[in-house]
Amino acid sequence: MSTPSPESRPIRRLYRYSLKHRLKLLLGILLGAIGGGSFFAILQELKELTNQAFEFATGSWEKLLATSVVVIVIFVLKGFASYTSIYLINWVGFKVVEELRSEVFGKLQSLQLRFYGKHSSGELISRVISDTTMVQHAVSGVVVDISQQPFLLMGALGYMVVQDWKLAALSLVVFPVCIAPVLIFGRKVRKYSRQSQEHMAGLSEILQENTSGVRVVKSFGVEDQEQQKFDTENQKIFGRLIKIVLARNINQPLNEFVSALGVVGLLIYAFYVEMSPGLLLTYIIAIGMLYHPVKMLSKVHMEIQKAMGSAERIFDLLDEPVDVVEPEHPTPLPLPIQDIRFEDVSFAYDEGPVLKQIDLTIAPGEKVALVGSSGSGKSTLVSLVPRFYDATEGRVSINGIDLKDLTFKDLRSQIALVTQDTFLFNDTIARNIAFGEAEPDMEKVAVAAKRAHADGFIGEMEDGYDTVVGERGGRLSGGQKQRLAIARAIYRDAPILILDEATSALDTESERQVQAAINEVMEGRTSIVIAHRLSTIQHADRILVLQEGEIVEQGCHNTLLEANGVYRRLYDLQFQA
Repeated sequence: MSTPSPESRPIRRLYRYSLKHRLKLLLGILLGAIGGGSFFAILQELKELTNQAFEFATGSWEKLLATSVVVIVIFVLKGFASYTSIYLINWVGFKVVEELRSEVFGKLQSLQLRFYGKHSSGELISRVISDTTMVQHAVSGVVVDISQQPFLLMGALGYMVVQDWKLAALSLVVFPVCIAPVLIFGRKVRKYSRQSQEHMAGLSEILQENTSGVRVVKSFGVEDQEQQKFDTENQKIFGRLIKIVLARNINQPLNEFVSALGVVGLLIYAFYVEMSPGLLLTYIIAIGMLYHPVKMLSKVHMEIQKAMGSAERIFDLLDEPVDVVEPEHPTPLPLPIQDIRFEDVSFAYDEGPVLKQIDLTIAPGEKVALVGSSGSGKSTLVSLVPRFYDATEGRVSINGIDLKDLTFKDLRSQIALVTQDTFLFNDTIARNIAFGEAEPDMEKVAVAAKRAHADGFIGEMEDGYDTVVGERGGRLSGGQKQRLAIARAIYRDAPILILDEATSALDTESERQVQAAINEVMEGRTSIVIAHRLSTIQHADRILVLQEGEIVEQGCHNTLLEANGVYRRLYDLQFQA
C-alpha cells in the first residue's frame, strides 16, 4: 500500500473529521450532484423551447407551454437541491471546524509547561483562532463546489457529446491550458499561505506582548520601536497575501480568454453546418458552463492549498507529544496525606540538568522551606509535586503511591498553589477567589478574604466582591493581587500548600499582614515554601538549601546559621548592615 504524500495528509485528516457527520455530508453531496447534473436536462429542454419559439408559423402553443412548464419545474428542483446541498455541506464544514478548534484548545490544556516555554501565547492564539478560521472558509466553500461543479461539468459535457461529439472533442482541446496554471501556482499558494499565517502569529505575539506590557513600553518610551516591529510584521503579511492573490487569480482571465475562443469557433462552425437556433444557443451556454466548473475547481484547488498551510500548523500542534499523561489504570489516593517523597529524583530540561538525585521526605503537617540562588532548582522541585513536569529519573510519591499512578484531579485537588507571578482572570473578585467552582460560596469567600487580609480593600470598592479585576488583575495593585491569590489558596482548603515566593510583591506592611495569614493557613497543612526573603521562613520546621540542583544543607534556621555554610552566606548578604 502506498504511503500518502505529505501534501495529502492534512486533507485526509480533515476528511476523517467529516465522517462523524457522514449522513448529512452524503445527502448534501447527493443533492449537489442532482443540482449539477440537472444541467443536462435543462439544456435539452432549452434547446426544444428555443426551436419551438422560433417556429412562429408552424409551432404549437400547447407544446411551447408544456416545454416551458418542464423547464421551470427543472429549475425549481435544481434550486431546491442546490440550496439544501449548500446548507447541509456548510453545516458539516462549520461543525468540523468547531470540533477541530475545540480539539486544539483541549490539546493546549493537556500540554506540559515545557511546551509553553517554547511557544508564545500570540502564536498559540493564532493557531486556535486564525488558522482554524482559514480552514473553515476553505472547508465550507470547497466541499460545496466539489459536490456540484464536477456534476455541472459532466452535465454540460454530456450534452455536448450527445449533440455533436466531434465539436465536443474540439472544445476540450484547450483544457490543458486551463489546468496547467492550477498545478503550477497551487503549491505557491500553499507556501505563501503558511508563511502569512506564521507572520500573523508573530503579529499576534507583538500585539499580545504590547497590550500586556503597555506600562513598560510607555515607561521606556519605546512606542516608536514597537510600532516599527508591528509594521514590519504587518508588511510581511501584506506581501504574502499579495503573492497569494497573484497566484490564485491567474486562472480567471485565462479561462475567459479560452471561453471566448470557444464561442467564436462555435459561431463559425454553426454557420458552416447550419446549426438550429436552439442547439446554437444551448451549445454556447454549455461551453460557458463547461469552463465555469473548470474555473471554480481551479479556485477550489487554490483554496485547498491556501487552507492546507493553516491545517498543517493546526495538525503540528495536535501531533505535539504530551510528556505528562494521565495513567491508563489510576490508583485511588488514600486520605489523609501522610507524606511526600522524592526518591533519587533528577530532572533535566533540554539545555541540561536542573535537579540531581534529590532524596527527600516531607512529613504530614511539616513546613519545609526551599532557599537558594536563582537557578538552583527550587521552582522545578515544587513543580514536580502537582506534576507540572515528571521527573527525568527517580520517583515522586504521596502516601507511597507514585504520582504517575494518580489522576490529575485526585492529585491536584489536594494542592493549593500561590506563585510569584500572580495571575487573576478578568472576572469578579469573588469568582477569582472561588476559582474552579461554578458558583462561589460567598460566606467561604469572605472568610478566605479576611484571613488573607484582603477584606479591607475589597470593602472599599464600590462593587465589593462583585468588582471585576480587569485583565490579569490590572485594576489592582501588586499587593492586592497577591492577597487575592492567597485568599484563593485559603478558599481551596487543600492539605498540601505550595507557596512560591508568595509575598514577593508585597510592601513591608502588607507582607507582615499576609505573612501572619500564611502562618495561620499553614497550620495543620503540609507546606512547601520557596522564599527569597529569609525573614519569612525562619520559623519553618526545616529549611532546605539548594545549589546547582542539589540539596547541600538542611535543618532549622538556627542550626543552619551555626553551620556557617551556604545558608549563613545567604543570610549575611540579606541582613548585613
